[in-house]
Amino acid sequence: MSLEELIAQADERGLAVSGVACLDRCVPLLGGDDEALRPLWGALAGGPADGDWGEVLQQTREKLDAAAGEAADGCADEAAALARGMLAAAPADRTGDALREWADGCSADALRIHLLLDGAGGADLAAARREGRTDGLSPLLAAELRRQTAVLELVAAHGAAGLRSALEVSTEGRRVLRAAVSRRSRRDG
Repeated sequence: MSLEELIAQADERGLAVSGVACLDRCVPLLGGDDEALRPLWGALAGGPADGDWGEVLQQTREKLDAAAGEAADGCADEAAALARGMLAAAPADRTGDALREWADGCSADALRIHLLLDGAGGADLAAARREGRTDGLSPLLAAELRRQTAVLELVAAHGAAGLRSALEVSTEGRRVLRAAVSRRSRRDG
């Protein structure tokens, strides 16, 4: 199933996890540490409309805004702006169309970020999301597409029990993105 189809069929928890996972993989661009989104992951373990979500989201925004001065410079500026936009667009409620729109936007922006950092250019991200194929994509971009798909499949198959595995997928992606940012800054530095 394609990434686009998985997002269209996801329930509210799946959508929230998808958005948080995309954002979590991009935390290095925001100057955040590996634990920056841990409270949001914890809020996702609650019920479908856990009351802590909005409060935890606001605290996370404040923490990452304070860390923004430590974010990557240079070529990563555009990627960092996309990541900041993902965080700013997160809905205060974990319900409804706004959540689906946010998850879809996070998916597209995370792919754009990986494309920018890879510097490969020319990839048709809409087709990749629609068709779910990684043929012709750069390794960094293809891996991000696979991670997004894996996160949605894990939550669809296992519900809240799939959160730990989704977090592991996201953690791996964060390490890869951090390495890509580092390589790019050394190269351009």
